[in-house]
Amino acid sequence: MGSRVLAPLLLELLGCWASVSAQAGATPVVTEGLNATEAAAATHKPSPSPRTLGASKAPELSSGPRPTPVTDVAALCVCDLSAAQCDVNCCCDPDCSSVDFSVFSACSVPVVMGDSQFCSQKAAIYSLNLTADPPQRVFKLIDQINPSIFCIHISNYKPALSFTNPEVPNESNFDQFIRASDGFTVNTDSDVSFTATLDAPHAARYEYGVPLQIANASSGLFLRFPSPLTSSLCTDSSPAAFLVSQAVECSRRIDIEHCEEIEALSMAYYSSPAILRVPNSSTQVPITIQSITIRSLNKTLTQLEDPDILWPALIAAGQERICNNVVLEVRYGLTYTEAGEIWEAGLSLLLGAVSSTVALLQQKFEIHFIQNNTKPVPLSGNPGYVVGLPLAAGFQPQKGSGIIQTTNRYGQFTILQSTTEQDCLASEGPRTPILFGYNMQSGCRLRLTGAIPCQLLAQKVQGLLRGQGFPDYVASFGNTRVQDVQDWVPVHFITHLSNMKGSCQLPVALSIEVKWTKYGSLLNPQARIVNVTAQLISSQVPEPHPGDERTIVVSTAVTFVDVSAPAEAGFRARPSINARLPFNFFFPFV
Repeated sequence: MGSRVLAPLLLELLGCWASVSAQAGATPVVTEGLNATEAAAATHKPSPSPRTLGASKAPELSSGPRPTPVTDVAALCVCDLSAAQCDVNCCCDPDCSSVDFSVFSACSVPVVMGDSQFCSQKAAIYSLNLTADPPQRVFKLIDQINPSIFCIHISNYKPALSFTNPEVPNESNFDQFIRASDGFTVNTDSDVSFTATLDAPHAARYEYGVPLQIANASSGLFLRFPSPLTSSLCTDSSPAAFLVSQAVECSRRIDIEHCEEIEALSMAYYSSPAILRVPNSSTQVPITIQSITIRSLNKTLTQLEDPDILWPALIAAGQERICNNVVLEVRYGLTYTEAGEIWEAGLSLLLGAVSSTVALLQQKFEIHFIQNNTKPVPLSGNPGYVVGLPLAAGFQPQKGSGIIQTTNRYGQFTILQSTTEQDCLASEGPRTPILFGYNMQSGCRLRLTGAIPCQLLAQKVQGLLRGQGFPDYVASFGNTRVQDVQDWVPVHFITHLSNMKGSCQLPVALSIEVKWTKYGSLLNPQARIVNVTAQLISSQVPEPHPGDERTIVVSTAVTFVDVSAPAEAGFRARPSINARLPFNFFFPFV
């Protein structure tokens, strides 16, 4: 009876084993030559749909070669953003030399590795040896071990190491792409589409990336901003988006005989729309023509005093036909408020003459947004700091965001200001800015009585020395932009406490040291800040008894230290003479 039951069971198990073997033969298996980094890259590509064992296969690729995946951590450099140029603090950039390493503060990407979920993988470690002459880059390639018992040993889906070639729109499949898409995307950052904007409820303000609405129904729903789409030809259906400043250049095919009929060549096409102050509102902001410049065929420029509407006009000059007042450049200048409203709209135009020999017209379009009632912060140098100008400083609210600065350039990095009263508690408000290149020292006197507890007094003095907005970063150059966080030098704040316990510890001094170096050419060196250190020094002060009074001095000092390496002028090597004398030159003496 047992043999009758086992026979069908064995046959069923053999059939399952054959099925699994056939499926396993169709599954791509990664060989041992695939290192852990390649396997880590494979895990980043999620499968499009869940599949059963043996059903996974390589995705169908479009025609053309696929890009070669770079999975070797020694060849990866995520901070190499500029081609054929050295990126600041990018230690893995192959374009950087020892001269560039001498001005690096630290490696922005010290470790390059793959997915940390794998059990073993390669890791590239970069560091700087600034003590060497010249400074050198230190590179190490180590095996990173994951101690977790739930780590991934190997990945067997090799096609996930590369991307498939996207299908490029052309004349044959363009209509198919239009039908498949829900609408044109405004931009990749905001990820807002036209259809989503139209279906959205009435908004009380413009937000970043939202198309600017206009009141002219005949001109469309949005302010048109011609730009190239899939080619260099201008596409007039592209809209202008709120707070998205752009500068594009595109070409337009024209027939000189019909230039008066082409709307995109007339200045009224760009000046007639009226922008809605807020989306879906009735308040309109007209576009004001601020300037009109005429360019002739010989490239001479003439600015018109009366900015009236000029229409394209076709004239005959001998055997040649010329179309005047054709729009060549368009510049929009929009002023907005903090509430997300369009306040003013200005337009500057460049008109020119186009001859019949031109079949492809080049046009330029620009749009800029300026906040109302604001002025740009003056620079402290361009690029290097200028002696006597304040240091540019700010703070970073969260990691990954830009630097935030106050509009008062003389209030970004300040110290305690000395007063005639010399009383610390009375001179709590006045501050003086730190000026580049000026060694400064200030102070006041603090009277100690038993009426104020020591801990409360220590907090009061520390706030007096630091001020309300002590910065976290200082700009390395005088013209450093707030979005370039890697070009800002962090302020290292160090607190020195007394070793003795049981007594009152009061901050008595704040020492700020700014190290700077000369950067660039010997003929015109630029001042660059490379390090900022602030040291808060506390001292042991005996607590006074009730009725007693004691006075201590609280001081602040700022020191600028030039850490520039001695300049070495380079000279060309002396030329070597490779002349050969004839064999009988010294005859008959030799």
